[in-house]
Amino acid sequence: MSTAAEAREAIKGGEFLIKETQASDIFIPEEWSEEQKMIAQTCQDFLEQEVYTQLDEIDSMQHPELMPGLLDKAGELGLLGTSVPEQYGGFGMNFNTSMLVAEVLGAGHSFAVAISAHTGIGTLPILYYGNESQKSKYLPKLGTGEWKAAYCLTEPDSGSDANSGKTKAVLTDDGKHYIINGQKMWITNGGFADIYIVFAKIDDDKNLSAFIVEKDFGGITMNEEEKKMGIKGSSTRQVFLNDCKVPVENLLSERENGFKIAVNILNIGRIKLGAAAFGASKAVISNAVNYANERKQFGTSISSFGAIKHKLAQMASKVFVSESAHYRAGQNIDDAYEAMVAEGMDEAQAKLKSVEEFAIECAILKVHGSEVLDYTVDEGVQIYGGMGFSAEGPMDRAYRDARINRIFEGTNEINRMLSIDMLLKRTMKGKIDLMSPAMAVQKELMSIPDFGATDDDVPFGKEKKVIANLKKAGLMVAGAAVQKYMQKLGEEQEILMNLADMLIEGYAAESALLRVEKLVAGQGEEAVSTQIDMMRVYLYDAVEKAASSGKQAIYAFAEGDEQRMMLMGLKRFTKLEPYNLKNARRRIADYIIEKNEYPF
Repeated sequence: MSTAAEAREAIKGGEFLIKETQASDIFIPEEWSEEQKMIAQTCQDFLEQEVYTQLDEIDSMQHPELMPGLLDKAGELGLLGTSVPEQYGGFGMNFNTSMLVAEVLGAGHSFAVAISAHTGIGTLPILYYGNESQKSKYLPKLGTGEWKAAYCLTEPDSGSDANSGKTKAVLTDDGKHYIINGQKMWITNGGFADIYIVFAKIDDDKNLSAFIVEKDFGGITMNEEEKKMGIKGSSTRQVFLNDCKVPVENLLSERENGFKIAVNILNIGRIKLGAAAFGASKAVISNAVNYANERKQFGTSISSFGAIKHKLAQMASKVFVSESAHYRAGQNIDDAYEAMVAEGMDEAQAKLKSVEEFAIECAILKVHGSEVLDYTVDEGVQIYGGMGFSAEGPMDRAYRDARINRIFEGTNEINRMLSIDMLLKRTMKGKIDLMSPAMAVQKELMSIPDFGATDDDVPFGKEKKVIANLKKAGLMVAGAAVQKYMQKLGEEQEILMNLADMLIEGYAAESALLRVEKLVAGQGEEAVSTQIDMMRVYLYDAVEKAASSGKQAIYAFAEGDEQRMMLMGLKRFTKLEPYNLKNARRRIADYIIEKNEYPF
């Protein structure tokens, strides 16, 4: 393990709820190396030179060769091989660096979807589950873009319930091939892919298996391109497999391991989708503040109006927080990977296991990032006013393209419920001890509040106390819900989503606080005063949202004295001291307006 990783205390996925993280233990974007900054600049230059100059042509789909050509050019720059190990012609970057690439390219509209599908769900199953022969054959060509990849999981009757797919694979009599028959839909890059990762059930197996299917194997046909609300330039096809003959050596991993492959690859896709979403949000904010500075009404720039400043500050605060949370989790994944390799685990296995360890964080960050983007594009349209609704301005495309992200990689509803389900399962298996902290919170509810406690001597002591109480609120409501419903809690989806929102807001707010604390330690309060304002603005919003979610959950399952006790506890744990949010937002907005871009 590296010295930096050794210095950080190991934390398990989901333990953020019950453990206090030190600011020195997290990674913040202000720590990017010069090499990483150069990689980000390469991505930005590519968007400006190759993508932004032809957005209308890309969306028109009149030139089928355009998107594959862009992927070829990205391959020449090495942007398709960021996660591919050096031995297969790639760069073998760590997880956070690959997320940085996803972030910057996330502002690329339809191109962002095509490249993320190719480098993520198209390439990673082979990287992480392929045998040496499969890796040697496919990864070099996928890393350069010579071959393009797609991922065939969803079917007309199996979306979120992926394992219910009906596509079948039957072994030939000579045992040399599988014959695959079935239908897949919503296949990104489907129209031009050379390689398809296809999920099918062999004979009457209970679980899916996965196959590497080359287009040249034959038996593959497809419908016309789907007409979509947004990401119009992304190739999306239905793919039909009709007696598709696949060599047995193209079975990926073991028989019936396909569902596990799908779940683990989606973990990676989720957090990187979140990163792409806040990357797109940054571009939206830069466009919005440019317009607000240029657009004049009543003889002055609209950026001088308080209502516009409110919007810009809220947008920036949410993006700053989402970014903080993503790279915090990314560092956890990198540290876990290094620790596993140091203990002797195979590198590919360690890559998988490290992401799997933080699957809870991946799920909640997918939700957070995609919803921050939706908020940001909506306010971006509003700042542009009539021009926001016009296809002549940039917000029309940004607004439409953003909407898919709450559906991609598992809907946000599914991810909310998954986050709580995974947390409870880890508790049941003894991997995380939630019971002791939950019982401690119950005991605290029966005690007299300590009104004399002060946190003034600790940097951001008051904010840390708010975060600690926010976690207690989540533990209190979750613990009571588990006691009430036991194994049937999974049937109470509304309550699960309430609990997830409390979990998400606590993690996001804490991540921003840790980032700001680390910045202050290195630069001093004055130098990062705007970042402090953003953290506090978000913290107040997060507490209010958690309080509302907690109330809804309590109203749903508690009655009488139990309800009154829990509501009193929730009020205690979501208490905030008065703070002038209006002035804080104005300071944030003034800084952004002066810089005329998202500057953080």
